[in-house]
Amino acid sequence: MIGAIVTNTGERMDKAIIAMRHEFAGVRTGRASTAILDRLQVDYYGTMTPLNQIAGVSVPEAQLLIIQPWDKSALGAIEKAIQRSELGLSPSNDGNVIRLAFPPLSEERRRDLVKLIKKQAEEGRVAVRNIRRDANEHLKSEEKNHEISEDEAKRAEDEVQKVTDKHIALIDEMSQAKEAEIMQV
Repeated sequence: MIGAIVTNTGERMDKAIIAMRHEFAGVRTGRASTAILDRLQVDYYGTMTPLNQIAGVSVPEAQLLIIQPWDKSALGAIEKAIQRSELGLSPSNDGNVIRLAFPPLSEERRRDLVKLIKKQAEEGRVAVRNIRRDANEHLKSEEKNHEISEDEAKRAEDEVQKVTDKHIALIDEMSQAKEAEIMQV
């Protein structure tokens, strides 16, 4: 029973880490990355469709993304979706593909992105702590219902804390790596 609670807690924390990694991937650095377009929705024949379902995206060089729609009639819709997004990029349409050039980031923009990363990392830490709190409450209720002993509950709380510490350290490590990537000129 206790092992199941600790395992479930670890799995939920792993999902929080995956979600945070996905958030970090969406933050624009000076380099082109297809992950930036993951959340982009295009109005394709009246239906909001993820970009990756209607076009191929490639990175031919470090500062350039090329979007090649499978249906040429979608070029205009893709271009509008990019302009409406908060990416801050200007698409260049040549009739066959859309090119997205990534200009170098200014120092001020880099600092803003670092603040955003710190905020996302803190949200990740809060999510992990909330999962820990849920697990500890579950353990306390089992102890109160005399399903586990006080010693077992204490040992399980220690295990949950170890899992929490491991995930918080991973979040900190990911945050520092992303900050270094952003500040690299």
